[in-house]
Amino acid sequence: MLYVPKRMFLTKGVGKHKDRLASFEVALRMAGIEKCNLVYVSSILPPQCKLIPANKGKGMLKPGQVTFCVMARMDTNEPNRLIASSIGVAVPKDHDTYGYLSEHHSYGEKAIVAGDYAEDLAATMLATTLGIDFNPNTAWREREQIYKSSGLIIKTINNTQTAEGDKDGLWTTVITSAVFVE
Repeated sequence: MLYVPKRMFLTKGVGKHKDRLASFEVALRMAGIEKCNLVYVSSILPPQCKLIPANKGKGMLKPGQVTFCVMARMDTNEPNRLIASSIGVAVPKDHDTYGYLSEHHSYGEKAIVAGDYAEDLAATMLATTLGIDFNPNTAWREREQIYKSSGLIIKTINNTQTAEGDKDGLWTTVITSAVFVE
């Protein structure tokens, strides 16, 4: 069976509940993907796969459907602990070439930090496969300009969700996902 997704959407959610699993379920509901049987895949953006709006992608899902996704997930039951999850996306200029997705999940990072990290990670993985010369010790914004000015990477984005642990110790879960659809 050969399955190469043609479309992908990004989504995210937060859940809180006394049970860890139920907290995850609430986050899936907020993200709009709770009705699917999710199968986690690694971080390749298929050639010619188009990023579509989340509402359009969610409308294509059927209850019980086996759905492939790249997911970042973090949870805590520690009051006020900051948690983050992020998906980074790096799209090559040549649409017949594959791109990269990255997952990042962390404690204590604000959305901008977690998002930049995930975006940088996806772009760096793509840059290394395309032979783009760069110094990994330079700041992300500097490398971002090098990547884009190379003409080989046209787009990098991230989808990030953060939350603080519930003040009363309920489980708090954050998820971000790149969901593949037909």
